[in-house]
Amino acid sequence: QVQLVESGGGLVQAGGSLRLSCAASRSTIRVNLMGWYRQAPGKQRELVAAVERGGDTNYEDSVKGRFTISRDNAHNTVYLQLTSLKPEDTAVYYCYMDTPLNGRYWGQGTQVTVAS
Repeated sequence: QVQLVESGGGLVQAGGSLRLSCAASRSTIRVNLMGWYRQAPGKQRELVAAVERGGDTNYEDSVKGRFTISRDNAHNTVYLQLTSLKPEDTAVYYCYMDTPLNGRYWGQGTQVTVAS
């Protein structure tokens, strides 16, 4: 079994920055796609950003130019740099990792709160 441990959430003023991290408990498994979803109160979970093993990325339109996703394949860790944060970015952020053998793993979620 693999656990994903997230860190880096918190309370920040609008315009501020945060860096989220998500590390897998095993660094030896092969991970293809890594990414982040978020879920705000009363809303559906939405994909924020994803990064393929080779480095190709995609972003939800509202975060393009503000968020940057990156990964460390040697340590099975994915990062999300959040800048120019807005109150509408407030949500619980969940990381995920897709493995060829065992499918998708999820992190426990980390709260990001942006105060206006």
